[in-house]
Amino acid sequence: MPFATAWWQPDRHADRRPLLLARNRVKSALRRWFEARDFVEVESGQLQVSPGNETHLHGLGTDVRAPDGVSTRYYLHTSPEFACKKLLTAGERRIFDFARVFRDRERGALHAPEFTMLEWYRVEEPYETLMADCAALLAEAADAAGATQLRYRNRTADPFADPERLTVQEAFVRFAGIDLLAATPGGIPDLDALAAAARGAGIRVADDDTWSDVFSRVLVERIEPELGIGRPTVLCEYPVHEAALARPKPSDPRVAERFELYACGVELANGFGELTDAVEQRRRFVVDMDAMQAIYGERYPIDEEFMAALALMPQASGIALGFDRLVMLATGAPRIEDVLWTPFPAPHETRRER
Repeated sequence: MPFATAWWQPDRHADRRPLLLARNRVKSALRRWFEARDFVEVESGQLQVSPGNETHLHGLGTDVRAPDGVSTRYYLHTSPEFACKKLLTAGERRIFDFARVFRDRERGALHAPEFTMLEWYRVEEPYETLMADCAALLAEAADAAGATQLRYRNRTADPFADPERLTVQEAFVRFAGIDLLAATPGGIPDLDALAAAARGAGIRVADDDTWSDVFSRVLVERIEPELGIGRPTVLCEYPVHEAALARPKPSDPRVAERFELYACGVELANGFGELTDAVEQRRRFVVDMDAMQAIYGERYPIDEEFMAALALMPQASGIALGFDRLVMLATGAPRIEDVLWTPFPAPHETRRER
């Protein structure tokens, strides 16, 4: 069979259809929730000058030709973030976007190259408000799907329970026995200290690993599987160098105003107190693009209009939530493709007749 998923076959569609109708109900419920709180729904353009400037975030590019035939390189956005922040600079105060976004090098049970990201922003409101938003939206989604539990594989979480709030430092100590901040003296990453602590905890460290590589491996192997079990978890206060778009926390500049929402061991959302220092933002982008060039042999341009807008942008908090993942957990679906109306085409071989 040339198409591995064959989602368009009537019997397979009939099996998936209840999940897809639940998806529609969840989207409608969340849209009503935002509109009741004076949010304006926006639609960000998908083709942008830059897909984003994070080391491990990969975009899909295309050439757009003008009537005279001259081509310009654009990218399908990996997030509506840059466009949304320009709208905040323009004067919008509360916005949300059910954005179709695209990411290369991502495919699996929880990943699709094309997916829906629910992103929202609040001007002059603290990032803790977004944590409360997340708790409310989990309950709304479960109600709309007719669910009493969020489910993924053999794990469950109560969508109506208050989320546990846990700092990254607390999580590293609790689940890996690692004092993370001791490996960031003065906010500066100490690779040798973190690598030694990780090896002591039985975690593999390669000779060419960076501090971020070791941090991510500990997070993925030891911490994420323990989060959002029984009730959702808000994991907050990331090291500042692991939060490229977030501002430092005023009470502790070693960490940033960044948090992630987890349920059933699955990351659902990534929120920030937004960085509005354009000079610092450019510095971080350049560092990340230098790292991408070293690792993958490619880099993406910086969106200069975004940098100009950022210099004028008001203080704000913003968050991106994986809408498809939320629907998966609310319906108990095992794979992201089960809750996509038309899943991304499966790779297949074209065989020549002999």
